[in-house]
Amino acid sequence: MTTVEAKLEAAREDLANRDGVLVAFSGGVDSSVVAALASDAVGEDAVACTAKSETLPAAELEDARRVADEIGIRHEIVSFSELESDDFVENDDDRCYHCRTMRLGEMLETAREFGIETVCDGTNADDPGAGHRPGLQAVEELEIHSPLLAHDITKAEVREIADRYDLSVADKPSMACLSSRIPTGLEVTDERLTRIERAEALLRQWGFDQFRVRDHDGLARIEVASHELERALELEFAETVREAFSQLGFDHVTLDLHGYRTGSVSPESDEADTAGEPLVEDVFTGESIDG
Repeated sequence: MTTVEAKLEAAREDLANRDGVLVAFSGGVDSSVVAALASDAVGEDAVACTAKSETLPAAELEDARRVADEIGIRHEIVSFSELESDDFVENDDDRCYHCRTMRLGEMLETAREFGIETVCDGTNADDPGAGHRPGLQAVEELEIHSPLLAHDITKAEVREIADRYDLSVADKPSMACLSSRIPTGLEVTDERLTRIERAEALLRQWGFDQFRVRDHDGLARIEVASHELERALELEFAETVREAFSQLGFDHVTLDLHGYRTGSVSPESDEADTAGEPLVEDVFTGESIDG
């Protein structure tokens, strides 16, 4: 038995010893593997639950529906609004903590309604060491079970297990909520979330695979994966994206030559300047846009 097989079996046995399992389910590879394990372990007593809010792109919700059907697990959708929380809207260093607390709170309430005691999430063994992750504090405080973390299953091993279950999301890039595109300190608003979602939908439509559109108060900073950067530098793309993003409400459009990287607007990102300089300078107007 390989190391991955041993970890997979241990995680499955862990869940099999529970009366029922509700999985906080985004449709990403981590939560999909947990959902597959739960379905395998407790059958009809497993539920995948997706929290629908302004920060979840419609395309991701559809993906979650599709993958739940692929797994064969019961899928429930609950709706709430993070924008009702002043702490979340303020977008300070702990935004993810406030978001995760609300989101997991919805999971716990739904689990109680179904008479399920165990709520799981997709935190894997690499997550605690992956930079500023205040959301993990909410997981701990609310006593959410993280079987991937508990059994030391890394992201690479998660993808391997997803392949074993023949999940279509085995190679799916990570997808954080839309609010992660807004620099810390800049309020999260429905207007910003909407134009970010629409902008990223266009990039997806144009065939890009891994990307982010960061919204620096009306300046769109596009990040694409390094292997897609050459295409993004083409004049035709520049002209197309400038016109399309302007129609969405962006004042200016930039391409980040560093390419795609997670957490580039978070408090501990590589871009943060200890002298307090702005992340992005709007060279068109000479005004600074704080990030």
